Amino acid sequence: MPQIIDNVSLRDHHTFATEAAARYAATILGVEDLLTLRASQVWQDNPLLILGSGSNTLFQNDFPGLILFNRIQGIEIVKESSEHIWLKVGAGENWHELVQYCISHEYAGIENLSLIPGTVGAAPIQNIGAYGVELESVFEELTAFELKSGKSIRFDHSDCNFGYRFSIFKGECINQFCITDVTLRLNKHPTFHLDYGQIQDVLNEMGVITPSIRSISEAVIKIRQSKLPDPIQLPNAGSFFKNPVISKEHFEKLLTSFPNIKYYPEKNNMKKIPAAWLIEQCGWRGKRSGRVGVHEKQALVIINYDHGSGSEICNLAKAIQADVKQKFDIELFPEVCIL
Repeated sequence: MPQIIDNVSLRDHHTFATEAAARYAATILGVEDLLTLRASQVWQDNPLLILGSGSNTLFQNDFPGLILFNRIQGIEIVKESSEHIWLKVGAGENWHELVQYCISHEYAGIENLSLIPGTVGAAPIQNIGAYGVELESVFEELTAFELKSGKSIRFDHSDCNFGYRFSIFKGECINQFCITDVTLRLNKHPTFHLDYGQIQDVLNEMGVITPSIRSISEAVIKIRQSKLPDPIQLPNAGSFFKNPVISKEHFEKLLTSFPNIKYYPEKNNMKKIPAAWLIEQCGWRGKRSGRVGVHEKQALVIINYDHGSGSEICNLAKAIQADVKQKFDIELFPEVCIL
């Protein structure tokens, strides 16, 4: 039976590294562990939280229940065709290590998602994305353990209700499931996505004439490392806010006052505005507030510089949101899960 431990520090279990504790915690290595724990009194009497690497989580308070550290491993080929290969991956596998595994085997589709922190199980919850690619573009299905019933349920693409940094697991099914495995449909013949961000420019700097999934991954890693701090050295959770999407009318109104506004076209004439640009325009890039602050190279990243608390980080985020709202009449919403 998995060991249930009392009063576990969470400082080393999330990348913001704030001081917080779980009343109980246990590590799960498979569905059998979930079934065993579900029969315990601690499970029955307490709220539950599933945690991977904690790279998109901020603990503002102690967690009063049982945290399950998802460490389910495994990579398995479940199907293959002339065009695609289907990989079933344990939810506790490290996402970036999976990307590198796929590159080494020449499985294409997730190279643009290199160096995104977190576990495979968290990827569909968040519908992770970067540089013009989102997880849903390669997603086939997943298996999730329903915490209430103890049943393992299959979710296909349509079941997941994917959106921008969103899925059903952040909506109507929030905190109801523990994802145990994810199946991805990857490509044997790659289609490159080079027109987002600086990928093409960096490939040119690298002297790459004919791109490959490996060179694209290397370019993405270069870009991310140049902008984003290592959470081991400077505790953070990457992008703190989602990029807001606004109406054409709102955009045109802003354009009269801010002719250099950055944007990306979206469906139905909507416009996606880079949250980092909005935050910079409000003077927050590189600004500190006590023990926490905004990163000097990337305004989307909030840093825990000196053992700041979860509340300090939240207060800084709220101040940023207020300034962006006042200046642009745009609401910024956290990408990070705040507990």
